[in-house]
Amino acid sequence: MTIYFYSARQTPYGCFSNFSKHGVEIDGVYYKTSEHYFQAMKFEGLPQDMEDVRRASTPKLAASVGRDRNRPLRSDWEEVKDDVMRKAVLRKFETHADIRAILLSTGDEEIVENAPGDRYWGQGQTVPARTCLGKS
Repeated sequence: MTIYFYSARQTPYGCFSNFSKHGVEIDGVYYKTSEHYFQAMKFEGLPQDMEDVRRASTPKLAASVGRDRNRPLRSDWEEVKDDVMRKAVLRKFETHADIRAILLSTGDEEIVENAPGDRYWGQGQTVPARTCLGKS
């Protein structure tokens, strides 16, 4: 059975979202969520931009700051973003035993972010079965 998650408010798998309220300390710096860390790393070497993301009051705001293309994105972002995400998620589950137990309880099941607008990190838009069959 595939396990789908999206909103951080979903029980029990919302904790898999990068927006879940599970802070992480990475390289001696505390981030309110794994999303805060991920977005801040887009500006590595640019302390003010990193700090603006880190201090964002919500993960949604951190994502908005991180996606602001008026801020200079680090030149190697496309090459490092998967490793940055791995580091963030690993640290999150290393830090919080309660959500680590939820993750481990999934066994070998496939876990999919049910993000309709994101085909890179999530499953993207799905087509209803009736549309696939040529019915409307």
